Amino acid sequence: MLFSELAKTLPDYAKDLRLNVSSLLTEQLLSDQQKWGTLVAVAHACAHKPLIDAVEAEAATKLSPEALNAAKAAASIMAMNNIYYRFTYMASRPDYKTMPAKLRMNVIGAPGIEKADFELYSLAVSAVNGCGMCIDAHDKVLAQHGVGADKIQAAVRIAAVVHAVARTLQAL
Repeated sequence: MLFSELAKTLPDYAKDLRLNVSSLLTEQLLSDQQKWGTLVAVAHACAHKPLIDAVEAEAATKLSPEALNAAKAAASIMAMNNIYYRFTYMASRPDYKTMPAKLRMNVIGAPGIEKADFELYSLAVSAVNGCGMCIDAHDKVLAQHGVGADKIQAAVRIAAVVHAVARTLQAL
C-alpha cells in the first residue's frame, strides 16, 4: 500500500490529517529528494511499520538508493543523538555540555547525498524527537547551505503530519 492510500484509511475524526497528507504530497517547494527523504526519515523515526512500508513503497520511484539509505541513516543517528544532546541541553550540571560525546556519528560527515538534504532529514527527525539543541544545530547548518526558512518549515510540516498519522494509526 502507498502512503497516499494509507492516509485515506484514516478515520473521519482525522480528516484534517488526510487533507494535510494530500497537500504535502503535492508540495512543490522541496525537491523530490528533500520531500521523500524527509518522509522516509520521519516515518522511521515514528517506528510504525505499516507507515514505514507505505512511505517507502511510494518513495521507491522518487529516491535513489543512496537517498533512501541516507534518510534511514538520519532517523537512526538522530534516535541516538537526540537523546544524548537533549540530555546535555536539559541537564543543569554544566559538566555535561563540555564533555566529549564519545559516540560515532560518521554518517553526518559523509551521508552519501547532498549535505543540505541530509541535514533537512535530520532536522525533521529532531523535531519529532523534541531535541532543541539538535534542531538549532541543523538549522544553522542548513542556513549556511542557503536553505531558506520556507523549506525548513515545509520539512517540519512533513514531520508534524507524518507523526500525527503514525500516532493515529497506532491508536486504531
